[in-house]
Amino acid sequence: MSFLPQFHRAAALSLQLISAAIPASIMIAGASAQIVQNGAADPPPLRLQGINPNVNSSEKPPQGILNLTAAIGQNELAPLRAGVKWHVFRETPGARALPKLVAQSSEPAPSISLPNGTYIVHASLGLAGVTKRVSVTGAPLSERLVLNAGALRVTGLLGDRPINPSKLSIAIYVPLRNNSEAKLVLANAQSGEIIGLPEGNYHVVSTLLDQGPAGVANPTNSVVSADLKVQSGKLTDATLRHRAAIMTLKLVNNPGGEALANTSFTILTPGGDVIREMIGAFPSLALAEGEYVAIARHDAKTYQTTFKVASTIDRDVEVMAH
Repeated sequence: MSFLPQFHRAAALSLQLISAAIPASIMIAGASAQIVQNGAADPPPLRLQGINPNVNSSEKPPQGILNLTAAIGQNELAPLRAGVKWHVFRETPGARALPKLVAQSSEPAPSISLPNGTYIVHASLGLAGVTKRVSVTGAPLSERLVLNAGALRVTGLLGDRPINPSKLSIAIYVPLRNNSEAKLVLANAQSGEIIGLPEGNYHVVSTLLDQGPAGVANPTNSVVSADLKVQSGKLTDATLRHRAAIMTLKLVNNPGGEALANTSFTILTPGGDVIREMIGAFPSLALAEGEYVAIARHDAKTYQTTFKVASTIDRDVEVMAH
């Protein structure tokens, strides 16, 4: 369980049965429980003839203290000490009435004062969550919610060197029969990040990025995938190794000559599939290891050459203008 304190990024979680009750303006509290007002004013004190005027009619309804802890899987006896997000909803009478969010916390073990009544408590750890119905009756109440969750950490390498997280796009899917990318769970996980996930099988796709015009990151054709299993209470560590290099394209009149400006380039696979189109004197791009065709167009003339990419070997690709 040593990985649990490292949960530093709680992914957004859809509370499927009760999300419609959460106002868009509510944010998760930074460190402690907070009571969320529903915006309705307190009703005026009830005044009836014959009632003892010394009775304080503004007293609050009976309150109870709800003490919450969370644990995961086989280690349910050891409470989680970081990374848990809590939401508490009040059940309201009526068949169509939706539960109302009344408290939330990011403390690992919050104690929340609540009026007597029935509540729905939701605990989340990353993308894993669990819900429990509890009744507050005035006396202190302690509840432990057990999540069937583990964690996944994906690290990207280029050759033997770690890849800057900003140069990778990592997507996590839940596979279904005959479709490994059936359900997207997380679109942009970061390399080296520990992600809480429900126990189960996942398909991970890592795409190498390069920097295009105006600093825009472009996906390359260097894509690595893996099928992984996340087990409850355990950290699954996966290393995905890319084999690619940076190629700089130039249209020149002779080897080693000055690059000609205002040239458009098209990079193709040997089978004719277009990889990228670019314009400039010497544009660069990352390409997966393999063979390619470069076509250059300048002053209404077309030139081409073939070239190979070897992993981690960055170099210039010169297209001769003759």
